[in-house]
Amino acid sequence: RTPPSLLSLEERLLRNLSNWSAQDIMGVSLQTGTYWLTRIVLLRALAFIYFVAFTVAYNQNKQLIGEKGLMPCKDYLRSVKRYVGGKIGFAALAYTPSVLWFMDWNEMDANLDGIALAGMALSGFVLIMGSANMIIMGVLWILYHSIVNVGQLCAGWESQLLESGFLGIFLCPLWSLSPMPRRCPPSLVSIWTFRWLIVRIMLGAGLIKIRGDRCWRELTCMDYHYETQPVPNPMSYYMHRSPWWFHRFETLSNHFIELVVPFFTFMGRRMCMLNGVLQILFQVVLIISGNLSFLNWLTIVPSLACFDDAALAFLFRRSGRARQTLLQIQTEEASGLKPAPSKGMLIRRVLNVSLGILIAYLSVPVVMNLLSSRQMMNTSFDPLRIVNTYGAFGSVTKERTEVVFQGTLSVNHTGEEVVWEEYEFLCKPGALDRRPCLISPYHYRLDWLMWFAAFQTYEQSEWVIHIAGRLLANDSTVLSLMGHNPFQNREKPRWIRGEHFRYKFTRPGSSSAAQGKWWVRKRIGPYFPPVNLDSLRSYFQSRNWPLPGSY
Repeated sequence: RTPPSLLSLEERLLRNLSNWSAQDIMGVSLQTGTYWLTRIVLLRALAFIYFVAFTVAYNQNKQLIGEKGLMPCKDYLRSVKRYVGGKIGFAALAYTPSVLWFMDWNEMDANLDGIALAGMALSGFVLIMGSANMIIMGVLWILYHSIVNVGQLCAGWESQLLESGFLGIFLCPLWSLSPMPRRCPPSLVSIWTFRWLIVRIMLGAGLIKIRGDRCWRELTCMDYHYETQPVPNPMSYYMHRSPWWFHRFETLSNHFIELVVPFFTFMGRRMCMLNGVLQILFQVVLIISGNLSFLNWLTIVPSLACFDDAALAFLFRRSGRARQTLLQIQTEEASGLKPAPSKGMLIRRVLNVSLGILIAYLSVPVVMNLLSSRQMMNTSFDPLRIVNTYGAFGSVTKERTEVVFQGTLSVNHTGEEVVWEEYEFLCKPGALDRRPCLISPYHYRLDWLMWFAAFQTYEQSEWVIHIAGRLLANDSTVLSLMGHNPFQNREKPRWIRGEHFRYKFTRPGSSSAAQGKWWVRKRIGPYFPPVNLDSLRSYFQSRNWPLPGSY
């Protein structure tokens, strides 16, 4: 027999996973293959993400899509209404599903706040209680849909949360708010839809990398990722300076976890749990090494479906109600005592079968996309975003560029004597000595949008000029999304310009690092030329934007 000291790491991990079934209450073992506790953990994890998402919406939506926002959703809804024939009906709702169609557009800020606060309240309830019903989860899904579909510039994690939220609806009983409703056990169909989600997420991410940037095939992408990702954190600085062999190991590990490990899901209980463990550890590493919003936190949610009650029992107190109730349920079932069949249980079975058929049907174009050499990432094939394609960092930028807004009080904008003062965003790199922030799972949407804008021209990102106009007016709405206003409590700037810089992390031990600088930068050139209110007047009027300062 092989001595324990010589067992491979994988054998040890599998042995530990198999022993999880021995979790017991008062010396009685829990059975494997049930998902009562799994449901509680899944609902709490999903509710946590919802709460973060609605909190972001409450804090930032008014400035971005509110009445005085950079891209007012009222204007977007009006354009959709014109496109579908001028009526608010099925066509408008199908094109842009949102309850905002039926609310007073003259109170759009209040509407956005109301939706976000309702979402925070409901998700907070589920997070605390560990239970929900289909109605609560359905309302959360509708509320978040209503925000995302009018947001105009949304990220891939929005669709992923909507798909996860949709699956969460069918994880719950229709009415009961009991964490362990005896007549409504978690459906295997529902559990497998979550597992299918994590399989698609990881395969989509892995395949888009292999088919995309050649640095993934050359194992060099991680040489650049930490420095050029949207919003680095302090650990990104140190991870970027890891030795070359570690970056090669990281890239190989990424390919293994995204392209091989997902298939463990279909190889029995122990291998499925191993998949869950590896996926969660992978996401934790990503959380530690960068501010990628709640994307990685959200990806942990379907990974939890890889574990049954016996595996997750350690998260619950031995004497707690949940474990005691589970033991009672398993004991009754082992004795042949099951709830008498009822109409509600029959309806539940029909819903479960319908969910399975729906997900299978909507997965067809998604699977075809995965198999296609022209794979698209973060794409929805249905307006409700029930089953989507996913992927991340199919292309990795090799240099970090930033757009820096600068203003001056000078009457003229030319000449060496002009003093340009810089604005700071809340989190993205700006001042060279500012430590990278640590905010995940929270995120600042404008900071992310500016990362994308740096790859484009200002003509392709017109909202950048909208920001410039608002800064000229010292507009409090936009300035609330900024970290530093050099003209606070001063005269308004006369000119605003955008400068394009190339940023790089300092080297530990260098003179720049000794001065407390995290970054060094080099000017590329102008991003947009100096503008003042007079020069922007016709630009704003041609786009039906209110003139800065006219609110």
